[in-house]
Amino acid sequence: MASHLQIDPLPEAPAGEGPRSTGVSYQQLLDADTRPVPEVLRLESARELPVVRVPLERYTSQEFHDLEVEKIWKRCWQFACREEEIPEPGDHTLYEIAEMRVLIVRGEDRKVRAFPNTCLHRGRALKDHAGRSDSIRCPFHAWTWNLDGSLKEVPCRWDFPHVDRDDYHLPEYRTGTWGGFVFINMDPNTESFESYIGDLPNHFERWPLEKRYTEAHVAHLMRCNWKVAQEAFMEAYHVVATHPQILAGIGDANSQYDAWDNFSRAITANMTPSPHIDFEPDEQEMLQSILTTSLDSAPMIRVPEGMTARQLMAQMARMQLQATVPSATDLTDAEMNDSFYYTLFPNFHPWGAYNRIVYRFRPYQNDPHRSIMEVIYLSPYRGSKRPAPAPVHWLDWDEPWTNAPELGPLCKIFAQDTFNLPKVQLGLKSARHTHATFANYQETKLRHFHALLDKYIAA
Repeated sequence: MASHLQIDPLPEAPAGEGPRSTGVSYQQLLDADTRPVPEVLRLESARELPVVRVPLERYTSQEFHDLEVEKIWKRCWQFACREEEIPEPGDHTLYEIAEMRVLIVRGEDRKVRAFPNTCLHRGRALKDHAGRSDSIRCPFHAWTWNLDGSLKEVPCRWDFPHVDRDDYHLPEYRTGTWGGFVFINMDPNTESFESYIGDLPNHFERWPLEKRYTEAHVAHLMRCNWKVAQEAFMEAYHVVATHPQILAGIGDANSQYDAWDNFSRAITANMTPSPHIDFEPDEQEMLQSILTTSLDSAPMIRVPEGMTARQLMAQMARMQLQATVPSATDLTDAEMNDSFYYTLFPNFHPWGAYNRIVYRFRPYQNDPHRSIMEVIYLSPYRGSKRPAPAPVHWLDWDEPWTNAPELGPLCKIFAQDTFNLPKVQLGLKSARHTHATFANYQETKLRHFHALLDKYIAA
């Protein structure tokens, strides 16, 4: 089975602007901002990535899924939980990927540790759910470990002369933290977490994610491969067909795409028209096209004369954000309006500025045809005490997004985004062609992802 990328024999991208839309570029929009633009938004990194055709087996094959388990999930740094889920010593939570179960614990020394969720006696899961305890005790035979993983107690110790305390320390996975997120890596020989995430923390220095709390966390079971689900949220190329109601107010094909070592970024501007439409909307039409989607009931807000819809929405967003972020007055129109969607390989998707969205996509158990899509809202908060994180709200396979009202009006957008995905999986399974074909520029993030996937699979 082919696990490597195949190079598409399309011509090289032309010099200069390359294959981007002829519409207004994102950098041109920034030139008209009412605030000084931070350097992070001026960065451009259009890497020379191969124009690839990806084998469909990557989405349908059990054999390739098994390769991913061995080469990706057991070897890559991956987001496992938020630190706020385990704030105090003894707090623990669970993380599952494929058929691997991980126990994440806050120790007496406040250090975060991760262990296989397996008793070293006869294999029973040590914990069945999140909670707090002063030790790690197996419910089956009461073998007990300290929070740091050292063996504490074995009932009838006399009957186990062959059990050496040092040899029965719980195996420990590597952990790293950034922005309030806890990451784990099951490979003891992999690169450091700091090296892996590279310059990503600098991108978020202006928008600290550690100063947020989990306002909502929804996990939806999906009838498609995890990459099919993930890739639907890595580009704006789908907007023209999937979200046509917002074309008057979104610069979909004018988006900017960037790639660095292990992470990539897309920037899609709002309150600017799509180059797909054949008319020139006025400022009021741009405003209404977004408001009718982003609010439960669109108020009749009029764009004042001499002001753009982009400036008005930025001003309104600053006023709302100031209650929790005093520095909001300095944030640009771009930061208040636009979508900055990052991807850290393999499956972590935090959004920049003060957009609340974080996505995570995972395979469901060991099935290449099913997955879990998670939407997390990270919100700033008042005062010094962080609110308790929202519990995970699970949506069943065919349950509508509207059954998670905590997501607000974006439920309508998520419903549009995911409507096609089970049908994509069905199409992939019945296809006569052998490869998916990616765009030269607008699917930069997908090509970057598959280049990294190929690198790890081949390692």
